[in-house]
Amino acid sequence: MSSDDDGESLLFSAIVGAIASVVLSPLPGSTILGGALAGYLTGTDRDVGVKSGALSGLFVSLVAVVLGFVVLVFFSIFAIAVPRAGIGFGLLGFAIFGLVALAVVLFYTVGLGALGGYLGAYLHEEFGGS
Repeated sequence: MSSDDDGESLLFSAIVGAIASVVLSPLPGSTILGGALAGYLTGTDRDVGVKSGALSGLFVSLVAVVLGFVVLVFFSIFAIAVPRAGIGFGLLGFAIFGLVALAVVLFYTVGLGALGGYLGAYLHEEFGGS
């Protein structure tokens, strides 16, 4: 797979890297491993490797956001049931928590995916041959 394709290689590599990240999610740093796979598949261009790894991390963050939303909705039911704090305060607190959690998830998945993409492109350059 060369990086001079019309973007198919980048998207395909990012999807493969995201799948690898989700499968390896019990391991710490799985987004680095998925990004490295995506970067390795795109070839020796490190800029394209970083883009592929970051896109892989973005796909992984979509999975994390959906799961986080389900958990947030589940726990917000308990926030509504608290009579003393009031409905607005509980929901506002969970909304703020959700936004902060979203920022952390995006930083973690996209940032570490981009780092993995850089490392994957470097490994392809050093050990991948052509």
